[in-house]
Amino acid sequence: MPTDMPPPTVPRHSILEDAQGLVVGTLLVALSVQILKSAGLVTGQIAGLSLVASYVSGFGFGPIFFALNLPFYWLALRRMGLAFTVKTFSAVALLSLFTELLPHVLTLGRVQPLAGSMLAGVAAGAGLLALFRHGASLGGVGIMALWLQDSRGIRAGWVQLGFDAVVFALAFAAIPPLTVLCSLAGAAVLNVIIATNHRRDRYIAR
Repeated sequence: MPTDMPPPTVPRHSILEDAQGLVVGTLLVALSVQILKSAGLVTGQIAGLSLVASYVSGFGFGPIFFALNLPFYWLALRRMGLAFTVKTFSAVALLSLFTELLPHVLTLGRVQPLAGSMLAGVAAGAGLLALFRHGASLGGVGIMALWLQDSRGIRAGWVQLGFDAVVFALAFAAIPPLTVLCSLAGAAVLNVIIATNHRRDRYIAR
């Protein structure tokens, strides 16, 4: 067999494919936020901090989430490049918008906390995978997690799980302990989904 064969061409997503990936991914995450808020739950990462802050302050999730992500764009631009930064900024802006609009068109009734937490984890995991595979994230810890995975080989899911531990420690001061424990189950589901499915050796289209 010849050994000087050129490497296979890596397919790239078109602009339209990237656009639909960002919309679908952020809609799925917005749905997960709606489920969490309906059950009074939290999650990890910057989204978790934003939920805790919204419960304590009374401000909406969207504006808080957008503001908390602003300091991380410098790292994104410096470490991940302009295209990643622009896509991530767009994803954060879309999620901030969708989480403000979704309650006006979707009202959830009673949500059992543990079931709601795990369903939210599945929805958010699927949404984040869509964003990662189209070269974006939801900012914050996601930026650091993807950079560490690409530069150090540390799985993004495990990085996010460590940050989540800090978020949930803060959550115990704001919401009932049983609610925090139910929320933790959903965050674990989310991070396992990311850790087991976000593999560049299995998905090479960009």
